[in-house]
Amino acid sequence: MRLLIVGTLKGQLTAATKIAMENGATVTHAADSEQGMRVLRSGKGADLLLVDVGLDIRDLVLRLEAEHIHVPIVACGITNDARAAVAAIHAGAKEYIPLPPDPELIAAVLAAVANDARELIYRDEAMARVIKLAQQIAGSDASVMITGESGTGKEVLARYVHARSNRAKRPFISVNCAAIPEHLLESELFGHEKGAFTGAIARRVGKFEEANGGTLLLDEISEMDVRLQSKLLRAIQERVIDRVGGTRPVPVDIRILATSNRNLSNAVREGTFREDLLFRLNVVNLKIPPLRERPADIIELAQHFAKKYAEANGVAIRPLSTEARRVLTANRWQGNVRELENTVHRAVLMASGDEIGAEAILSPDGDRLDAAKTPTVVAHATMAAEQVTRALVGRTVADVERDLILETLKHCLGNRTHAANILGISIRTLRNKLNEYSGGGIPIPPPGQGDVRFAV
Repeated sequence: MRLLIVGTLKGQLTAATKIAMENGATVTHAADSEQGMRVLRSGKGADLLLVDVGLDIRDLVLRLEAEHIHVPIVACGITNDARAAVAAIHAGAKEYIPLPPDPELIAAVLAAVANDARELIYRDEAMARVIKLAQQIAGSDASVMITGESGTGKEVLARYVHARSNRAKRPFISVNCAAIPEHLLESELFGHEKGAFTGAIARRVGKFEEANGGTLLLDEISEMDVRLQSKLLRAIQERVIDRVGGTRPVPVDIRILATSNRNLSNAVREGTFREDLLFRLNVVNLKIPPLRERPADIIELAQHFAKKYAEANGVAIRPLSTEARRVLTANRWQGNVRELENTVHRAVLMASGDEIGAEAILSPDGDRLDAAKTPTVVAHATMAAEQVTRALVGRTVADVERDLILETLKHCLGNRTHAANILGISIRTLRNKLNEYSGGGIPIPPPGQGDVRFAV
C-alpha cells in the first residue's frame, strides 16, 4: 500500500504518517500539488493520495486526468470545515477525513483501498482446480495468461497470484489496454521524455518502471495494437524499455500477468495478435470457468455480497430465502460474477422482511429475474426470433454484417472499443470495416453520437 500525502494537513502530518505506517503503508510526502505530480511522474507511484483540503483539489484532479494517472484522492481538513469537505467531494475526492486524524478511520480507508473490495470467494471444484494451479505457480516469476469471460474475476485472480508471490510487498500495477487510446498506450506503458510529443510537459515514468520489482498486469491485452505488441515483446524478452522520445534503454525487473476475454489463438490466426508474444505471455494459463459452470460458487458468492452490501448500506444482514436461492442458481449469469454482484446489491436494497426473497431478485429493468422463464415470455421471444429470421431472408451476409456493426456502434454512442467488444472482433477489424463503409459513402456514427441507451 503506497500512500502519498500532499500538503501539511494543518500540522497533523506527523500523526497521519505514523498511523498510516503502523497500518502497513509506505508513505511519501509532497509539499504541494506540483511536487505531488513530480512524485507520481517519477515512478514512485501511489495507491492513494491523502490531500490537504486547503489545496486546489479540482486542479489536482484535472492534472491527473490530463496525464492519465489513475489514483483515488482522500481529502483531509479541520473538523468544523464542512463547506470545504463538501467542495472537496464535488471536486473529485472520494472521501473526507477530519483532522486531527482518527487512527481507526485512516486504517479503514487504507484497508478499503488495499483490499479493493474484491475478495476471492469460491467453493466449486471447477474453481478450486484453478486456485490450486494459481497457488502452485504464484512463487515463480513465470508470465501468466488469465483467460475467461468478462466478469469472471480475472483481475481478482491476478491480485491473488501477486499477493502470494515473492513480489507481494512490491507494487502491483494494472493497465487496461482496452481503455487507453492507442496513441497514448505506448507512453502509458513505457513513459516519455519531456517534449516527446504535444502535451508531454515533463518526463513521465511509465507503468513498466512504476512496477519495477513487482507485478505488471496487462488487462485485456488482446486489444493492443500489433505495432505496440512488438515493443512489448522486446520489453518482456530483454527486460529493458525505451521511453517515448528517450535516447537510452531503461532496465526493468517485473513479472508480467495478462488477461483476455477473447480466444488469442483465433486472434493469432486473424493476424491481430503476435504468435511469439502469445508464447511469451502464455507460460502458464489460468482459465477461469464462467459462473454457470461453477454452480456451487453462486450461493457462496451471493451470501458474501449480501453481507457486504448490507453493511455498506447500513441495513440488517438477512439470509437468502430458499426460493431466492433457487432463482439465483437457475439463472445463466451471462455477466458472471459482476452481474451476480449487481443483482444481489439490488436485492439487499429492495428486500423487505427477515429474508431476501425471490421477489427482490430483480433484473436491471426491475423485472423478477425468473420472469424470463415463464411460458408467455418464452413464446414472445420465440415470435421475435422468427420475425428477425424472416427479415434476413433474401439479404446478403455482407449487408447483414454491415447493419449489425453500424447498429452496435450507434448503441455504443460511437465508442469503437466498446462496440468491438460487443461484436467479438478486434478494434482493428472494426476500423477496417468502418473505413470500407465510409469509402462506399455510408455515414459512420462519430464518437459520442448514436442512439442513447443504457449499457449494462
